[in-house]
Amino acid sequence: MFLLLKPLLSLQDLSLNLISVMFHGEILKASVDSVGISMDTMWRETRSVLIVPVFKCVVAMCLVISLLIFMESVYMNIVVLYVKLFNRKPEKVYKWEAMQEDMELGHQNYPMVLVQIPMYNEREVFELSIGAACRLTWPSDRLIVQVLDDSTDPAIMELVSMECAKWASKGINIKYERRDNRNGYKAGALKHGMRHSYVKHCNYLAIFDADFQSESDYLQRSIPFLIHNPEVALVQARWRFVNANTCLVTRMQEMSLNYHFMAEQQSGSTRHAFFGFNGTAGVWRMAAMEEAGGWKDRTTVEDMDLAVRVGLLGWKFIFVNDLEQHRWSCGPANLFRKMTMEIIHNKKVKIWKKFYVIYSFFFLRKIIVHFFTFFFYCVILPTSVFLPEVKIPNWSTIYVPSIITLFSAIATPRSFYLVVFWILFENVMDMHRTKGTLIGLFEGGRVNEWVVTEKLGDTLNTKLLPRNGRLLKRVNLKEMMMGIYILCCACYDFAFGNTYLYLYLFMQATAFLISGIGFVGT
Repeated sequence: MFLLLKPLLSLQDLSLNLISVMFHGEILKASVDSVGISMDTMWRETRSVLIVPVFKCVVAMCLVISLLIFMESVYMNIVVLYVKLFNRKPEKVYKWEAMQEDMELGHQNYPMVLVQIPMYNEREVFELSIGAACRLTWPSDRLIVQVLDDSTDPAIMELVSMECAKWASKGINIKYERRDNRNGYKAGALKHGMRHSYVKHCNYLAIFDADFQSESDYLQRSIPFLIHNPEVALVQARWRFVNANTCLVTRMQEMSLNYHFMAEQQSGSTRHAFFGFNGTAGVWRMAAMEEAGGWKDRTTVEDMDLAVRVGLLGWKFIFVNDLEQHRWSCGPANLFRKMTMEIIHNKKVKIWKKFYVIYSFFFLRKIIVHFFTFFFYCVILPTSVFLPEVKIPNWSTIYVPSIITLFSAIATPRSFYLVVFWILFENVMDMHRTKGTLIGLFEGGRVNEWVVTEKLGDTLNTKLLPRNGRLLKRVNLKEMMMGIYILCCACYDFAFGNTYLYLYLFMQATAFLISGIGFVGT
């Protein structure tokens, strides 16, 4: 074993020696035209005149952003605390009355509701989603279930068609709709589905992705908000995850999304009656959608696009935290690029709502936070071990991140023991989010690429880590490179530094390397 490790140990010693030469001033001399030039002097001058000042400016900028993110997190959690302390549930703020059947009119007092289920090659979950929609507690003559199947696998197409026929034979008004192309992906399918003549008779639209299982009373609890509050355009339910224990990735996704709903969606709904539609588990007022221009396929975040356009017309949104829907677990930046001037010039909403949408909803939460998290914690902090004269205050590396982490972890108390792993792997994911954000902002070549997440339904047994037994299933080069770089920084800090930053760096490097070999599940 020692013979196998000896080359690696030699390589590490060589790397540390080279770094020591670069950053500790050991003299290397070169001769140019017989004139001795001190490499050390050149390096010291470049370091003091260029590298250190630039690095100080970057650190200062990161500290400002850290404070902005901290203030936003505190603000959102104060709003959530206010809602809980004063019991400001939507039923207390907006008018809500249970649906009652009229003895004379029968079901005629129930509005017509269209349920859209877009799907694409969903072999494992199509029965669950179609079955849940068909079991909704709503008069069958006032409900239309529309299955928008973009599948390309003939076998799956046949299975979905047969499932629709089965429910139709039970008296459910279900429509199986296909189109001859996939233009616009999900947005294109939704837009195409709205063109059918029977849609014109519907007052409200409920949308569920193929991996959603709606509660049977979903319409009974959500539609009354729309009926009794004519200024409301959207009622959004919260997600719950039935496969959170499948692997480490799904556990951490659950933590991230629980915080998103608890803090971001609830605070936006409470303070501004606006938030981003999550693309599923929501009910829309048809009139509001038509006024805003309906579904558009100019971005891959057609849900957020529709929400912003409707919100800018003055409509209100309601987030119902205790109405839960179960789910198997670059667009925002691109939409921000397309809509910023439209938001600024809008005349139908107040300036404070414009400020909220531009600064808080888009700029801070959808763009800056990803850049900052990856750049500061995975690039600036590791690199700072080579520049000890640049002081990074403890509040920015310990206190503020710890408070924000605690705020986030409160949303999923059962997974609190995983909070350290969650933070480390969130930093890894922010590398990809940063890439997606850049593609969206600058409209890169993959800006409108639609990637469908594989859903495995309940075909997997729930285990924290994958059971395939293959450690090196695949190598992710970007994660491996970042992991190796941070590991080198950790080794240098351990050997030459006078702080304990290497403790964090070793853990962060491990997270990147584990992700690099694909050992956190999919």
